[in-house]
Amino acid sequence: MKHGPLLWVFTVALCTALAAPAQASLPLEVDDGPLPSLAPMLERTTPAVVNIATRGRETVRSSPLMDDPFFRRFFDMPQQPRERRTQSLGSGVIVDAEAGFILTNHHVIQNAEQITVTLADGRELSAERIGSDRDTDLAIIRITADDLRALPLADSDQLRVGDFVIAIGNPFGLGQTVTSGIVSALGRSGLPMDGYQDYIQTDASINPGNSGGALVNLRGELVGINTAILSPAGGNIGIGFAIPMNMAQAIMEQLIAHGEVSRGRLGVSVQDLTTELAEAFGLAARSGVVVTQVFPGSAAEAAGLESGDIVAAINGRPVRQASELRNAVGLLRVGDEVRLEVIRNGERQTLSAVLTSPELETLSGAALTPRLAGVTFTMADVETRQGRENRVQVQTVEPGSRAEGSGLRVGDVVLSVNRRPVRDLTDLQAAVPANGELLLHLQRGSGALFLALR
Repeated sequence: MKHGPLLWVFTVALCTALAAPAQASLPLEVDDGPLPSLAPMLERTTPAVVNIATRGRETVRSSPLMDDPFFRRFFDMPQQPRERRTQSLGSGVIVDAEAGFILTNHHVIQNAEQITVTLADGRELSAERIGSDRDTDLAIIRITADDLRALPLADSDQLRVGDFVIAIGNPFGLGQTVTSGIVSALGRSGLPMDGYQDYIQTDASINPGNSGGALVNLRGELVGINTAILSPAGGNIGIGFAIPMNMAQAIMEQLIAHGEVSRGRLGVSVQDLTTELAEAFGLAARSGVVVTQVFPGSAAEAAGLESGDIVAAINGRPVRQASELRNAVGLLRVGDEVRLEVIRNGERQTLSAVLTSPELETLSGAALTPRLAGVTFTMADVETRQGRENRVQVQTVEPGSRAEGSGLRVGDVVLSVNRRPVRDLTDLQAAVPANGELLLHLQRGSGALFLALR
């Protein structure tokens, strides 16, 4: 056990020498010659990875009990939330040296009022926010400086489990750190996090502060953006996750061009195809996802998609899980055409759909009824009894509002209004009366409740 790490490092170097192109090969000599090392590649790579320090502010409460309006009134506590100053450390990757664009995580800069970038050579520079996307946890910032070095981008679809990778970042604010490992798994999803998930899993050490840093291959090409770890205690246990570069590049291009991501909408609900469902549909193999609902007026309806169809592929790429279809659509723009390979009644056919704009992204409760003033609703991907679905969720509740006093909470999922099912924001608009009874059926966490607003 004592000599394991040394032997492993030698193995990495040997594999690199055998597999990498001539310009990236490492020496094999160890007697009277240079030792096998990743240093030549890292000397080219590390100048493109930066430290990001932010300062900002966020709204906080002194106690979770402050969320209870009855508690506040009983103890005569103030209704206005307090603010506190925040600061955070993370990492970023220069992806365009000429323009000064740096790719990082959304959560690194989300509350930032001031962003400071420290380059590998010690220079400190102020950065401006170009765009940020919460759903993929990606953001673009920009600096102005000479002699910047960017990382070449790799095709992350070519990654294989077992490929060697290097994580570069600034864990715990210690300064630039390099760790090595392999690709442990690809296409990871279903993690306890929001947004689009299609992660590269690696055992290269990723710790707090590595967020937004680079995951590179042995040629020094950027294959992913380090974003999260799975750990019961907050430290590294060899399970880290990175956003694949192909996903990151698609989002990055939209953020640079528009400052935000304009996602297209297909307009379906789907679920995983289990072995039992495959047998029920008369399929020999379990491959694809089942369409459970096609929304009226959607791109899917215009394309001829029907409930009960099995979507086997999108734009030529096989679909094995509902999350894969969601990820594929989520990376496309409004107006993009998608080709869907569909199995219907045992026969394969190809349908084409042109993605449309979401009818509504957010909805103000005040526009529906004064009883919902101070509430904002949005569409969100949530876990329901039927699996993950895109449903109406409470995004904000203003402290001291009537809705908060009635018990409405951020994160509540609206299942129905006055016993009328609600699937999207258009349904919510149609179901909420301006006056009269307002009975909300809500999902809160793993439970459900009714709430009457007066």
